[in-house]
Amino acid sequence: MDTARPSFEELYMTLAFGMARRSTCLRLQVGTVITSTDYRQVLAVGYNGNASGLPNQCDTDIPGACGCLHSEENACINCQSPRQLGKVVFVTHLPCAMCAKRLINLGGVTKIYYSEEYRKRDSLALLESVGIIVERLTIPRADAR
Repeated sequence: MDTARPSFEELYMTLAFGMARRSTCLRLQVGTVITSTDYRQVLAVGYNGNASGLPNQCDTDIPGACGCLHSEENACINCQSPRQLGKVVFVTHLPCAMCAKRLINLGGVTKIYYSEEYRKRDSLALLESVGIIVERLTIPRADAR
């Protein structure tokens, strides 16, 4: 077996970090990828930033109030798959509680992988209460500084 062959989980987390590079948020760049449970389809992607058609910048410099849509929020908006279709979500950072609720409402989410911690961890209890498995997946990154 080729040990250098990356897993699908590693590939999709790498893609999430690539999506985060498109973010225009000054404080934190976050990316999200939603796939089918067999990993054969990318169902949606997202990154945090201002709404389409608005300036590619934060509305304010106030941390936590920059006005950017979160990456998970944008991925949910972009996801056109039926609610009953099983989904796996890859996020560069642990989702906040509101994004956890959005992912719950998306329907079909069975598992969420995240790489980096977020300043609040209240989303974990929400996600676990509805049976969504949450797992930390750290990967080596070429852009690590």
